[in-house]
Amino acid sequence: MSDETETDIEQEESLFEAPPMGEQERMVEAVLFASAEPVTIAELSARMPHGSDPSEALVHLRKRYEGRGVNVVRVGDAYAIRTAPDLGYLMHKETVESRKLSRAAIETLAIIAYHQPVTRAEIEEIRGVSVSRGTVDQLIEMEWIRFGRRRMSPGRPVTFVVTSEFLDHFGLESARDLPGLKELRAAGLLESRPSPSLGEDEEGDDEDEGQSELFEE
Repeated sequence: MSDETETDIEQEESLFEAPPMGEQERMVEAVLFASAEPVTIAELSARMPHGSDPSEALVHLRKRYEGRGVNVVRVGDAYAIRTAPDLGYLMHKETVESRKLSRAAIETLAIIAYHQPVTRAEIEEIRGVSVSRGTVDQLIEMEWIRFGRRRMSPGRPVTFVVTSEFLDHFGLESARDLPGLKELRAAGLLESRPSPSLGEDEEGDDEDEGQSELFEE
């Protein structure tokens, strides 16, 4: 290879020299701050200059935000800037809660979160009552659950899993960070008494309420 060719290659490579890590941190910070949704490493790489290392930039950025009013948190396979957990109470005045999830919806959501991927039949078996289509449809519309892979079993039933939006809402990095049953009951998300077995009242409520079953007035 001639000296001239080597020089051309060196010049070409210099055109794509990665910016300093401090500048890469600023770039990652800008993207996360401007994005309403968590951003993946791949998405950061696509936005940043050639040769950048968003993974390393995130390590430095997360450390720099430790102890601040906002933190850089991991949400599934993505990252986002969120209010520090201990300062969440400051945002309560900004939040309007007009309705809360019904017991049927909470139980369905909890089963999916703890047993994912899970089919409708498995949800009904665990709950002991039939699950109305309205409950599942509304949880999907809220973007807290989504369809997973179909089971390789007769009928190939579809499965359900929780979404990154669900994890983000509850400040979780992954489903492995879900609280235990005692913590759920302490937070008022689960009742102390066990779910009733299949009976006319429970089954009738699930089927008759339809879409409105998800919420309690």
